[in-house]
Amino acid sequence: MTRDEFLTNLQTHSAAFAKAVATNEGDWIVKGFIDIYRQIYTVSVDTKIVSKVLELLLFPMFVAFAKQHSLTLELCPQQNFYPDLTFIDKQTAAKFAVDIKSTYRIDERRVNGMTLGAFTGYFRNRESSKNTLYPYGQYAGHFVLGVIYSQTQEAMDERKRYTLDDLEKIPSVIRNFQFFAQPKYRIAAARPGSGNTKNIGSITAIADLVSGSGPFAQLGEEVYDDYWMYYLTKDMAQALSVQRPYTNFKSYAEYKQRGIDVIKAHKQEIEKLAEEEEPVTEQEEPQGDE
Repeated sequence: MTRDEFLTNLQTHSAAFAKAVATNEGDWIVKGFIDIYRQIYTVSVDTKIVSKVLELLLFPMFVAFAKQHSLTLELCPQQNFYPDLTFIDKQTAAKFAVDIKSTYRIDERRVNGMTLGAFTGYFRNRESSKNTLYPYGQYAGHFVLGVIYSQTQEAMDERKRYTLDDLEKIPSVIRNFQFFAQPKYRIAAARPGSGNTKNIGSITAIADLVSGSGPFAQLGEEVYDDYWMYYLTKDMAQALSVQRPYTNFKSYAEYKQRGIDVIKAHKQEIEKLAEEEEPVTEQEEPQGDE
């Protein structure tokens, strides 16, 4: 199975996901948490809680998806490991990474946004197994299953308790789900997810998220990788005592152009030095001060 075939299958299957989490009226089927005394506590609208409960609801759907397409499904072994789901083709052994990301609508056209994973660690060292099930470079494709929803406008009293007899009266905290699946780079923005975090941010226009029409979709995955592998936050630059090379597409283009101009200006010298340079084996590489 190729990465394009996997994406097509995931997009086709995601159309059925809403039925697994919502009523016919579009309300979330989860009303709260129940204790052994059959008392029900309403679910918080907190995005982290909503995201985790959504994942639990969707897992059976992913098992069915894997079985239908002759894939092995592996879950991340620990919290904060990448990715949420690993699908392995039983015939070719190709690996596909899928992260489940959810966000709420701000209005009819925009969402609050989502974080698309770290741009340090395993993203930069693609042979490393730290905090990832398999090294990043072993995956044939990196995808996001996105969940867009609306928050219920009526005020929720999280202190209130209900009984099973009240089940129909308990309002759902979220509703109106929309699912989409896209390669991660196609929905990435050129800024971190929030503040000074080391996570890649997403675009926020709903139409662009669903269609995978972010800025890197036009530039390609190679530019996406290059941009985020060398991106520095303000704190990262301060720790290295260097200036940030770029902070957006405009400064990124200027930074890359400066490098090209320098190489062009010294092309002959570089070529001559390359001819004179003797190959250095790994054992002969100079060592730093101990």
